[in-house]
Amino acid sequence: MLDIFNIPPQALFGQLLLGLINGAFYALLSLGLAVIFGMLNVVNMVHGALYMLGAFAAWLLLQYLGISYWGALVIAPLLVGLVGFLIERTMLQRLVDSDHLYGLLLTFGLAWIIEGAFRHYFGGSGKPYPIPVSLTGSYNLGFMFLPVYRAWVILFSIVVCLGTWLMIERTRLGSYLRAATENPTMVRNFGINVPLMVSLTYAFGAALAGVAGVLAAPIYQVSPGMGANLIIVVFAVVVIGGMGSIIGSILTGFALGLLEGLTKVVYPEASNMVIFIIMVLVLLIKPAGLFGKEV
Repeated sequence: MLDIFNIPPQALFGQLLLGLINGAFYALLSLGLAVIFGMLNVVNMVHGALYMLGAFAAWLLLQYLGISYWGALVIAPLLVGLVGFLIERTMLQRLVDSDHLYGLLLTFGLAWIIEGAFRHYFGGSGKPYPIPVSLTGSYNLGFMFLPVYRAWVILFSIVVCLGTWLMIERTRLGSYLRAATENPTMVRNFGINVPLMVSLTYAFGAALAGVAGVLAAPIYQVSPGMGANLIIVVFAVVVIGGMGSIIGSILTGFALGLLEGLTKVVYPEASNMVIFIIMVLVLLIKPAGLFGKEV
């Protein structure tokens, strides 16, 4: 095939594929952050640690219980969601009437505690997690080979993201969630347990981080620091898309992943900065983010 702008097509499409995979994780993680911030108004700094817990839960289930990837894809997010439920119920709920800074500091401290505990017991080196046999191999697209597992990650993340958006924006449960954040007294008068709904919403956001962790386990080695390396970029994605915007997090996550991959081909030196450069520009032009609402 002919070069595209003097770039070999294999290199271009290969980096775009890697960018799309990164974008899938950006979208899933920023979606969980957007759900938690949009519904609870909490800047959840422990989200990266919950992502790491999802990957470690899959690894531990395989190592000690022999539960395969497909079982872990169901069980691990439920376990991480349970951890999130306990965090909200026992800690964050006590700060509901306090300044938002306290919630940020609390979750930031929790992230360091969780990461430190796992680093102490499992060490800092990564642990391999095998790709399930049914998802091994690759598709020959003519200009490149597309690994089956990478294609699965992209498609599954799109389904999860769109399903979450439809649930929140198009169902009665989603309308209850939105109403509970804006007027909890009115919702409580309808006989709905608002504190429980808030706890379950936080648990759901945590479970999304757990899903991303399980998906990441066969691609990246499972390690205590895997969440800390990613969460800063994910927060930038959320800010660009608009804090609390569900559709903004999804679209921005995938788009910035592709842009990051393209930058690695065109100007590799800027690939680690391009998302943050865009964040600065967006904040200067539209402080609420691309899809955020001006207050």
